[in-house]
Amino acid sequence: MKCTIPEQQKVILIDEIGGYDVIKYEDYPVPSISEEELLIKNKYTGVNYIESYFRKGIYPCEKPYVLGREASGTVVAKGKGVTNFEIGDQVAYISNSTFAQYSKISSQGPVMKLPKGTSDEELKLYAAGLLQVLTALSFTNEAYHVKKGDYVLLFAAAGGVGLILNQLLKMKGAHTIAVASTDEKLKIAKEYGAEYLINASKEDISRQVLKFTNGKGVDASFDSVGKDTFEISLAALKRKGVFVSFGNASGLIPPFSITRLSPKNITLVRPQLYGYIADPEEWKYYSDEFFGLVNSKKLNIKIYKTYPLRDYRTAAADIESRKTVGKLVLEIPQ
Repeated sequence: MKCTIPEQQKVILIDEIGGYDVIKYEDYPVPSISEEELLIKNKYTGVNYIESYFRKGIYPCEKPYVLGREASGTVVAKGKGVTNFEIGDQVAYISNSTFAQYSKISSQGPVMKLPKGTSDEELKLYAAGLLQVLTALSFTNEAYHVKKGDYVLLFAAAGGVGLILNQLLKMKGAHTIAVASTDEKLKIAKEYGAEYLINASKEDISRQVLKFTNGKGVDASFDSVGKDTFEISLAALKRKGVFVSFGNASGLIPPFSITRLSPKNITLVRPQLYGYIADPEEWKYYSDEFFGLVNSKKLNIKIYKTYPLRDYRTAAADIESRKTVGKLVLEIPQ
């Protein structure tokens, strides 16, 4: 299978910090590959909140910076040293710069070969779920090893990661206390496995947590909101509880004294997925888990909407409005 590879491609990039107006849909060089790399023609790519952190300057990046974190597509070129992939293989992978028609990745990196004949809808599903499912799997196994009977506080419970966490926590036998901003979102969270519901716009979260846990507090808090919920998470944890902080949707957590963790012997972790899939054995373990859960339909990945790549600015506004439920996906022009 041969594919004519152009010199230029369409991408979504930023070359300055700012609002939605700095998001650009432009021509950009197709990357060249080394002897150990793959060039992938992307079909779908998932939208994640982290893109906004780079655009707003919360996370530093060299500019121009092509956005994107995960994708699915087809291998169209490979380096001379690549032996584990062939041109024409369909793949799903995690990498930077996936809001593009073409991306490169190490053949030894976080890239999985898909079964022959993988359908278009399956490609979309893998692009939608890969990053967030692996995040949820690794965090509930390693950031805090969830056990049967645990009470777990879950913020942004109807978001992409939130809906997956709801399902995994239920599979593990935990009692999930879901927090979201509307009754509509909480209804969906309950459908995906949440046991207790808190509407953050009209209920006192701390009071409700104590009510649901008979005054004991939760074993763990999975908090992707950041600044606005930091104090609530700390207060909600029981003695020897674990605070898993993994997002900044409301802004960066201000500096605080580490001695504040001492009265209840709280463990605070700030994990990132890449720290759990750095070794090939780790990647294989979690990617196999991903395939098993998704292909068996034990895990439901809810896709909110699919946008053309050129409309990422609209998708960014939608996800940052916190009005979406589930995962946003971009379709790459072919």
